[in-house]
Amino acid sequence: MNIEGELIYRAKRGDMSAFEDLISGYEKKVYNTVYRFFNNAEDAMDVSQEIFIKIFTSLDKFRGESSFSTWLYRVAVNTCIDFSRKHREVTLPIHEESEIHNHLNLGTPTQLPEEFIENKEIRQAIADAINMLPEEQKICVILRDVQGFSYAEIGEILNCSLGTVKSRLYRGRRNLRELLKDMGIFSQTPSDGELQRGEQHGRM
Repeated sequence: MNIEGELIYRAKRGDMSAFEDLISGYEKKVYNTVYRFFNNAEDAMDVSQEIFIKIFTSLDKFRGESSFSTWLYRVAVNTCIDFSRKHREVTLPIHEESEIHNHLNLGTPTQLPEEFIENKEIRQAIADAINMLPEEQKICVILRDVQGFSYAEIGEILNCSLGTVKSRLYRGRRNLRELLKDMGIFSQTPSDGELQRGEQHGRM
């Protein structure tokens, strides 16, 4: 049994010290994932806490059929979706958010990619645009382009096929480009690589 397996075994038996050691390597990445999903620090903190409570209380349901990290992020994503649906009424409609950002001076199309990434307001605009994507597209963009999961890992987390992951990611990136273009950030939409570097640069 490896170290993680030993910690899981002990945590299942109520060993809080083992549980804390088990999740210590995941806390920051889970928080970053949740933050990108909601683009709100307070919600991210609340949902992250809820995720780890769920992990602890349902740990006995983990059977080892997938890796622990896959199971953990599946719980995290499902918790984000549940929270989002329960609080959907407080989220601004896409067209209203677009109107807000259309009036912001978020940069010029003459900026080099490095300058684009360093612009804090533009990084925030990318985060806002991701938050406007349809739920299934947003999840794939966050997991792949922000958190760096492989297509196969995303498929396991979301319990869907590789083709479905690629399709959702393609549509999400396309819609993200159009949203950013509509915001007036650039005259031409950025490449996937520029968007990914911008998001990764802005991680907490």
